[in-house]
Amino acid sequence: MKHIQLLIKPASSLCNLRCSYCFYADISSLRQVRSFGRMKPEVTTKLIDHVFQDLEDGDHLTIGFQGGEPTLAGLKYFQNFVKQVKAQPKQVTVDYAIQTNGLLLDEAWCQFLKTEAFLVGLSIDGGADFHDRHRPDGARRGTYQRVLATKKRLDDFEIPYNVLCVLTEEMTTEAEKIWSFILQEQIKYIQFIPCLAELGEEENAFAVTPRGFAQFYRQLFDLWQKALKKRHYVSIKLFDDIANLLVNGVMGACGMLGRCQMQYVIEANGNVYPCDFYVLDELCVGNITQQTLRELFEQPLTQQFICDQPHYGTCDTCEFFKMCRGGCKRMKEACYVTSDTDDFCGYREVLKEVAAPLVVLASSPVGR
Repeated sequence: MKHIQLLIKPASSLCNLRCSYCFYADISSLRQVRSFGRMKPEVTTKLIDHVFQDLEDGDHLTIGFQGGEPTLAGLKYFQNFVKQVKAQPKQVTVDYAIQTNGLLLDEAWCQFLKTEAFLVGLSIDGGADFHDRHRPDGARRGTYQRVLATKKRLDDFEIPYNVLCVLTEEMTTEAEKIWSFILQEQIKYIQFIPCLAELGEEENAFAVTPRGFAQFYRQLFDLWQKALKKRHYVSIKLFDDIANLLVNGVMGACGMLGRCQMQYVIEANGNVYPCDFYVLDELCVGNITQQTLRELFEQPLTQQFICDQPHYGTCDTCEFFKMCRGGCKRMKEACYVTSDTDDFCGYREVLKEVAAPLVVLASSPVGR
């Protein structure tokens, strides 16, 4: 039995927000074709057929939808997609997820997401100040209150969701403010995505630095622990991932052990890439309408990307090397090291603070 994960961009880089830090706007601007528009029905059909060619009864398929803003593909696209998957003869377990800014999730959308058991990733950037500053709509208006209305709608429909917060450098000194936002909005699951500099740049006004990364998570861990002692648990993905790795040997994030995995990122025209951070012309490994997953995986370019592992000068003497091995190569300047001559690693500093306590907490009644 195998588990395959796909990340589909049904509306390519199209988006109804104008986020100041959008990494996909940067990536798509480096391609010959900035946006492939909305996925056509014939691409959807061939995509599903070719994916299922390499699956067998009992396999597990996880399909995530991302953008841009994937809901711009339209509700009918998703209804048709799920219908075609259900028509496949093989007995495969299929899980769905969608990462969205939430602006289009009305009651019809929510009914669909509930019926088809989608897990939703809802983007909210740590309170109105940060969110409206960085996530305006096309008319440059803030979107915080509209996203909160969507959050309430998801709650009303009892749709499972995780909040995804882009962590900018300015936010790394505001852990208490971010924590207050989490408590005020009664958020149960949250993941912080480090804001990255554009490809080819070492830093920009919003990109997180290793020192900022370490400062934020050390402060957040202290606040999180205090709440946990009062029996108030909030799932913070990095803490969960570290605990799962140390206690259960389970890797919860791609690149966490310094090894890239094939993500099968599928653009709207069917082009396939190995990683969402590198959806670039030179890393297109093929097209799902012409090749199966196995054929795409066996491409020399795919194998070269997977085997190209990061390694920095500080790794040789790091006490956490076996549980990191350099981490995610795209996150180097945000989480690990700014240069090979700098002996400061943000992730190492976080592990020094949280690793031992997380092992104890994960094994205690309070942590369960």
